Amino acid sequence: MACALVPFCTFQDLESARVFLCPHLRQGGASAAGGAKESSGGKPANWEDDDWGAWDEGGQVQEPEEESASKTQASSWLQDCVVSLSPTNDLMVIAREQKAVFFVPKWKHSEKGKEEMQYAIGWSGSLNVEEGECVSSALCIPLASQKRSSTGRPDWTCIVVGFTSGYVRFYTENGVLLLAQLLNEDPVLQLKCRTYEIPRHPGVTEQNEEMSILYPSAVVTIDGFSLFQSLRACRNQVARAAASGNENVQPPPLAYKKWGLQDVDTIVDHVSVGIMTLTTFDQMKTASNIGGYNATIKNSPPAMSQYITVGSNPFTGFFYALEGSSQPLLSHVALAVASKLTSALFNAASGWLGWKHKQEEESIQKQKPKVEPATPLSVRFGIPDSRRHGEKICLSPCNTLAAVTDDFGRVLLLDVARGLAIRMWKGYRDAQVGWIQIVEDLHEREVEKMDFSPVGSSQGPSRVAQFLVIYAPRRGILEVWSTQQGPRVGAFNVGKHCRLLYPGYKIMGLNNVTSQGWQPQTYQICLVDPVSGTVKTVHVPFHLALSDKKSERAKDMHLVKKLTALLKAKTLNLDVVEMEVKELILDIKYPATKKQALESILANERLPLSSLTTITQTLMDTLKNQEGECVDEGLRQFCANKLKLLQLHESVSKINCLATQSDMVPSDNDLAKLLRLDEKEFARLQMLLENYKLQDTQLSVHFAEDKDQVLPVKTFLEHLECEEDTIEVKKLEEREYVALGSFFFWKCLHGESSTEEMCNILVSAGFSSQRLLSLLLSVWLSKEKDILHRTQSICCLHAALSLLSKMTAIDESWDSQSVSPWWQQMRTACVQSVNNGAALLSAHVGHSVTAQITDSIAEKKFSQITVGADTDPWEALSLDTEYWRLLLKQLEDCLILQTLLHSKVGKKRSLASSAQTEPLGRLSVKKLLEGGKGGIADSVAKWVFKQDLSPPLLQLGWKKEDSEEEPPETGSILLAAGEEDQTGLETILELLLLAYQQFPCSLELGVLHAHCCWEYVVQWNKYPEEAHFLTRSIDHLRCIDNAHVQHGIALMMWNTFIVKRLSAATYLMDKVGKAPKDRLCRRDIGMSDTAVTSFLGSCSDLLQTLLEADVRSDEMSLPVLDTEDAWASVEGQISLVELALEQKHIHYPLVEHQSVLCTVLYGIMKFSLKSVKPLSLFDSKGKNAFFKDLTSIQLLPSGDVDPSLLSARHQFLTKLLTAVVQAQYSSQKSRGSPEESVVLLVKDRDWPALTVDLAQHLQVNEDVVRRHYVCELYNYGLDHLGEEAILQVHDKEVLASQLLVLTGQRLAYALLHTQTKEGMELLARLPPTLCTWLKAMDPQDLKNVEVPIATTAKLVDKVIEHLPENHGQYSVALNLIEAVEAMS
Repeated sequence: MACALVPFCTFQDLESARVFLCPHLRQGGASAAGGAKESSGGKPANWEDDDWGAWDEGGQVQEPEEESASKTQASSWLQDCVVSLSPTNDLMVIAREQKAVFFVPKWKHSEKGKEEMQYAIGWSGSLNVEEGECVSSALCIPLASQKRSSTGRPDWTCIVVGFTSGYVRFYTENGVLLLAQLLNEDPVLQLKCRTYEIPRHPGVTEQNEEMSILYPSAVVTIDGFSLFQSLRACRNQVARAAASGNENVQPPPLAYKKWGLQDVDTIVDHVSVGIMTLTTFDQMKTASNIGGYNATIKNSPPAMSQYITVGSNPFTGFFYALEGSSQPLLSHVALAVASKLTSALFNAASGWLGWKHKQEEESIQKQKPKVEPATPLSVRFGIPDSRRHGEKICLSPCNTLAAVTDDFGRVLLLDVARGLAIRMWKGYRDAQVGWIQIVEDLHEREVEKMDFSPVGSSQGPSRVAQFLVIYAPRRGILEVWSTQQGPRVGAFNVGKHCRLLYPGYKIMGLNNVTSQGWQPQTYQICLVDPVSGTVKTVHVPFHLALSDKKSERAKDMHLVKKLTALLKAKTLNLDVVEMEVKELILDIKYPATKKQALESILANERLPLSSLTTITQTLMDTLKNQEGECVDEGLRQFCANKLKLLQLHESVSKINCLATQSDMVPSDNDLAKLLRLDEKEFARLQMLLENYKLQDTQLSVHFAEDKDQVLPVKTFLEHLECEEDTIEVKKLEEREYVALGSFFFWKCLHGESSTEEMCNILVSAGFSSQRLLSLLLSVWLSKEKDILHRTQSICCLHAALSLLSKMTAIDESWDSQSVSPWWQQMRTACVQSVNNGAALLSAHVGHSVTAQITDSIAEKKFSQITVGADTDPWEALSLDTEYWRLLLKQLEDCLILQTLLHSKVGKKRSLASSAQTEPLGRLSVKKLLEGGKGGIADSVAKWVFKQDLSPPLLQLGWKKEDSEEEPPETGSILLAAGEEDQTGLETILELLLLAYQQFPCSLELGVLHAHCCWEYVVQWNKYPEEAHFLTRSIDHLRCIDNAHVQHGIALMMWNTFIVKRLSAATYLMDKVGKAPKDRLCRRDIGMSDTAVTSFLGSCSDLLQTLLEADVRSDEMSLPVLDTEDAWASVEGQISLVELALEQKHIHYPLVEHQSVLCTVLYGIMKFSLKSVKPLSLFDSKGKNAFFKDLTSIQLLPSGDVDPSLLSARHQFLTKLLTAVVQAQYSSQKSRGSPEESVVLLVKDRDWPALTVDLAQHLQVNEDVVRRHYVCELYNYGLDHLGEEAILQVHDKEVLASQLLVLTGQRLAYALLHTQTKEGMELLARLPPTLCTWLKAMDPQDLKNVEVPIATTAKLVDKVIEHLPENHGQYSVALNLIEAVEAMS
């Protein structure tokens, strides 16, 4: 209970405020930071500088100095700012020059998960109106609410800002100017405020509220009531102006007094002490000093306002203004809002019409409000000290003392009434000061016999203590001093760049009636630390103000410190320590301190349990022996409770130590009987748990301290609280709760200690059986791994459960037709647990115990009926039994699903994406019940994605189920997998089959494929670079058998994920006019160029699937969506398949139109085509229809196409076909054998057929396209493909004449360009017409000249075959046959 520096708020973003207010520091900071970065690791090439740098000594020394100076400057920026905090902590203002930032507090979750208050920037901007004026002082004044229902928080906070121009302006929290006053033309030096306080004694004068403004030679005081009314009126006016913009209500004028302070050289700070009345003696003394020996004295002493200034000559000046000596002045309130609106409109209008001249503008600016003259007030006396200059003065909360700082590094304490310096502290240069006033808490006074009591009576008025807080920035220390002559009671190291804020006022607008019920939380003093970004306040206990003689509390605190030191000693001699601790705790007088001491003893981990019990018992006995009145009941109860818990810990430890080891492992038969299962059911349970154990490698987390299941006494006491006869467990984290349960029950579940004894002790200590059941289950469910390997644990759980049920006397209060809360509690625990194996076992045990109790109740009831009758064995039914059966089914399902989700394919794929390596979360029945109808399929789809299983593998499980013998494709799929994967895949297939049997509706193949498809596309959207995710998603989409579902899913995919990226790709490709480079793709589409290519192919496939689904859906009925009986009660979001079925039907022609664009784009990207703008292939109607909602009906192109458009389309298709053939040619070249190249092409898609399809959609003659394809194939020497392609051409005559030219080019190359002797001889033998024709051919157009003559001979045969005899070139073709034969 010493002084404490408590952080109560942090800054959310102080750095951006610093950058805004001090931009000059930003550059320095940035360059320094940049320099640091460069030197640390940014310059690997700087090796040659390392040695030589040492030569340049001067430069090297200089840099760190500059850096440290800039660092200091960056940290101490707050010292140069004007800072003000509202005493109710709802606003902070930091201002510098013309700019200001307003901070407002907000509650946020910290990193540790706790709620904490943070200052966030509420407003920032410039406040100056006139040129060159700067902020010199600021106040945040909270204004009281006028509403009757007010809770004590202020209604709003007004920000008052003084400027160097002499203006004082008032703002709302949002930076809206309310009113501006020019009461004196000199700069404003300081703003201070005083709010209403209830007088502590009847003799104290009641002080009025006021705000005082200090100028270099004057002080203005504004009456608080007048200011409060004006500010409210202005704020209402702002609200009205914001709403309507024209209403103008004149607020009441401000009443103020203005005093001209005379006979003082300089003034830098002031305080307004308020109204004071002199005693008769002081009145006579003052009158004699002023008027001399013959002065006349009035009968009643006059009331005066006292002002104290600090500066120079005198160092401190005391001024007294007689009440009534000056009439209050009334200012005309310049209403900011109304004048702003009207003048803005008028100025704008006159500016438009050209009325206003420059001179007029200047005169308007110079026109300032009239400033009233000041009433002269001369200094009555002061503390003259010509060399000392005062810097700051701070008045104490009860107006009797003031702290003054000066330029000699001193802090002086003034007695305000006598005008004397009564104390001085040295060595506090640039000190900042503030006050804390603490009221004594009457409850903390010691309750003892009257004559021994340190304070006389426990009743009586609360005393008030004042402490002076001094912050010395040069030393980075914050000190708390007891005034007037008291010692230093606290000191804290706080850093050298903080600001101490002491408002010295509370809420404005209260009076002696309204302030009675108000207890707003106000902070008297705050320390702002810009380095750590925290705001702290100082807590000082009242007893520190009491002198040591009087303070029993101080003596107690000394004993507590001694006790703490004793318990922290390095070596503990237990017997000696125990004795000393007893003596110390008995010597302490105050009950609260005694309790604090006992708490610290019990929290000590080094004292053994026996010592703790002895010490607590001794204290308890002492309290019992004291007289009845003097004993603190709370302390006695506290001791009794702790003693009870210590004894309980001892008893539990004893039982756990008496280990009764039983190694009897029960047989399967015994367990089956115990769980009331027949052989087949028990075998299935064993099989499921065995699978679960094998697959679930991450069964449970182990904590190191769990090994011996012993709970330290300290932890035990922290976890439990005792109230009268009951013991309750505090709100604990799961891990702590399990540790407590393990301490009680772990040995019992292992059969190593007596469950009966343990339960009896715990129940008699005050635990409820419900709490014990909860602890028992928490241990069972969290220690799954150990339990599944120890079958005898099941018997132990059965025994413990039966015992607790008997203790709860369930059988007496139980009606078989209602649900028992006892069993419901157990079922809830099982439902919520993610450890499905342990949950399933505990549910079987619960079901068995329930059935046992049900049977025994039924037997009692019906024994008289069945006596002597020869009846079959039977089982009594109850509602609870039915609930157990439902839960067992759900848990079994959940276990099978969990086992499947933990199974993995043998070896880990090296190419797996990071998204696929993250582990899946664990399932519980609760999660599945809350996951909605599609929750089960969704969780399996996530697993399919993680394992990247192919769609055929999923179908295999269903086929296996339909036909028991293995289908032929199993072998092929298993062969495709590696040898190591085969065992993994076989296991997965078995588990899949089990899951399919368990969930015939939820995991129906179409539903599962739909969810897999969606999971893959969602993951692709997160990681667009992983193009194979989208490909796999389309594969799953194609596997959905029901066309309605397929249609819906495809449409949802298109709208949610595809259309936005596709439109970006289209516009990019249209802009660059070719396949864009990687950088552009990443910038505009968000993926690499290879990923874009794959994406466009998938888009094309998606639209194709959508079209097919639309056609198929007409002949197919809607699917029936069922749920398994056990999961009929699922709740949560609508399932994916239901959403898919709600989708509208597409507009077929629009999708077809969109599909054409996709194919065009894919072609451009796939073959890197140049000089192609995809949108130029469509007219305006066609362009407008792209990327519209596919279910809407759009205006599509129809009728004849513009010839220029047709020409562009034809040009594109020929370009595409050339690129296709070139790709075929280059792949054949690299592969070698012609068959493989065809396979390569088909693997992607049949581009020639696709191009013909495109031609049909683009209204280009398909035969022209086919002919071009054949010619290109022969051009590249792919004659074997050309022969196949000829079959599809209709106009073979035109084709033959085109191929004739090609043949001519080949022969021309062979005869004329190779220049061989044989060639020359052959050429001489050929007919002249043929020679001339061959010479006219240009073989440079051929892409592949190295074609064997035999192949060309076949080509000539084809030409002859398709050329009619009456064709003009027929004779040339016949000559060619001879030429080719001769050559071959």
